[in-house]
Amino acid sequence: MRLLRVLIVEDDKAVALVTRGFVERHGAFAVVGEAGTGRDALEAIEAVRPDLVLLDVHLPDASGIEVLRVARARGFAGEVVAVTAARDLETVRAARAFGVRHYLVKPFGLEAMRERLEAIRAELAQAETLSTHPLDQRAVDAMLQPSERQKQPVAGSQLTLDRVAALLAGVEGSVSATEVAEQLGMARVSARRYLERLVIEGRAAVAPRYGGTGRPELRYSVR
Repeated sequence: MRLLRVLIVEDDKAVALVTRGFVERHGAFAVVGEAGTGRDALEAIEAVRPDLVLLDVHLPDASGIEVLRVARARGFAGEVVAVTAARDLETVRAARAFGVRHYLVKPFGLEAMRERLEAIRAELAQAETLSTHPLDQRAVDAMLQPSERQKQPVAGSQLTLDRVAALLAGVEGSVSATEVAEQLGMARVSARRYLERLVIEGRAAVAPRYGGTGRPELRYSVR
């Protein structure tokens, strides 16, 4: 499969540089442009027609959601990952309404970005494979549903979500996804996904803790 073309829309140059590094480490993606404003983003989408846009919601001249709305109206059908500190339900719903299936909450690390990129790579590869054949019900369902790794906790997982919330409420200070995983006996990736869900719902807060070397550790606490 060819390298997938990525446009980074981010007004913070330092964050854009880090994001570029994360994307280029994957190997299946190539960054073909960066934009720091809504206007530049729309021009870049039109010019380079990326396969994927990493889209910040808070831009100096426009909302990223508005940028996406206009881009869709102009015919852009590529994948979009909302990469933002916005965690309110209204923003999440608006992003989803314009075809955003992956939402990455800042601050994020290499592993979180890699998970989203890998899910998108797999989805696009599947779409390419299926494009020459009529789709049956199973294929349609596979196209419309997010991959298992990217699903947010659903109704059947409410008990686990509540357990994570209760653990947060019962500790002083903050905890990491690793600590939650160890205490509840689950995978760290699953623990982090539940913690991110609590952040999106406004039930938890997240902040980086800087140590010695390496990227900062994300710490979660009750909001």
